[in-house]
Amino acid sequence: MPTPPQLQELFRTVYGAVYQCNRYNCYFVEFAGGISPFKVRDFLDLKHHVDAINVEAMLKDPSRASDVHVLMPYRSERCFVLSLTDVLHFQELLQGAKAMLSLNSILHECLYAPVAY
Repeated sequence: MPTPPQLQELFRTVYGAVYQCNRYNCYFVEFAGGISPFKVRDFLDLKHHVDAINVEAMLKDPSRASDVHVLMPYRSERCFVLSLTDVLHFQELLQGAKAMLSLNSILHECLYAPVAY
């Protein structure tokens, strides 16, 4: 996907990408064949909900209902129907994006912190 100039790629895997849009102060999540915008708080909530999916329970439960997890993020038109492998890939993508956000914050603090004399 070609990215417009206002989008900066935060993190990418083979299965998706997360872009930052400073113009609208939001993140765009590209995953499972679609792109969805999320405000900062909603993106962090999405990550929290994806991390909270109990992968071990999905593995151990023999019922067919445990084969998928349906996730409907707040204030989003998108609904994610995730298989076990999708959950793992989504967790990896969002964890990597969050790590890059933390790294950006640390770098910004180091570069722009007031210098004490």
